[in-house]
Amino acid sequence: MAKITFIERNGNRKTVEAANGLSLLEVAHKNDVDIEGACEGSLACSTCHVIIDSEWYDALPAASTDEEDMLDLAFGLTKTSRLGCQIIVSDEIDGLVVSLPKSRHG
Repeated sequence: MAKITFIERNGNRKTVEAANGLSLLEVAHKNDVDIEGACEGSLACSTCHVIIDSEWYDALPAASTDEEDMLDLAFGLTKTSRLGCQIIVSDEIDGLVVSLPKSRHG
């Protein structure tokens, strides 16, 4: 289990316990965090775009080429943007902080 903090679009922080092996998208859905995930984690959209806290970005495995291609379509792209469906919970990311982009679309 890891603690993950989502900073929601309205600025509220929501810290949740997440089981290892789940994606951030799955964790968000299980905890009523407002993230879409239109393709249900099949890496075919960018609606689960999250912004990783800069202190955590380098601790994550690098994004695949396919993920980077999908991120190019995301609204509000930043240097620490990732797709929530591609970040898998593990003990190594206990304490991770991610923000949701200000727009729901993209």
